[in-house]
Amino acid sequence: MSNTSIFVLRCNYIKLLKTAKLKAGESGLVALDWFNGNRSILMDYNLTGLIMGLTLQSKPEEIYRALVEATAFGTKVIFNSYTDNHVEIKEIVAAGGLPRKSPFVVQLYADVLGHEIKVPLVSNMSALGAAVCASVAAGSKNGAFDSFDEATQRIVPKEAIVYKPNDDNVKVYNKLFDVYKNLHDYS
Repeated sequence: MSNTSIFVLRCNYIKLLKTAKLKAGESGLVALDWFNGNRSILMDYNLTGLIMGLTLQSKPEEIYRALVEATAFGTKVIFNSYTDNHVEIKEIVAAGGLPRKSPFVVQLYADVLGHEIKVPLVSNMSALGAAVCASVAAGSKNGAFDSFDEATQRIVPKEAIVYKPNDDNVKVYNKLFDVYKNLHDYS
């Protein structure tokens, strides 16, 4: 890794630490993260992003946090579209590199969604999923499993980090979500 790469990683880590120290709603910024359009639920790739409340005094960590919050608010819009159509969300499991490497982001999502989020202690969930599928394809005649339920019960570790919503942050984010939703629906 080059010195430049190490410097960029260090700067990003410091920015993330500063961002995590901010309180929910502290900056007053609200963003729409549509810099590449909106794919769900509006399905319009021509939509553009926005950061409302931005001033010359806005700090990079405040902007970064507003953008992370925007992705969480966008997820909440999708979740609400499910629940509005009577699809019950029983459990949220976040897998992959970001949930394992950024407790700040997962906690923020738990606070915005108002739901517990589980992050399995599995380093490569995609490979584990492929192993589950292969074991069901092989079947019990070949020493494996006949159903996905059986395979997941036997193969997938149960250990997970559980992020519970912080009630104070949930209240703040519910108010900010109303602002976000008005901007979202105005488009």
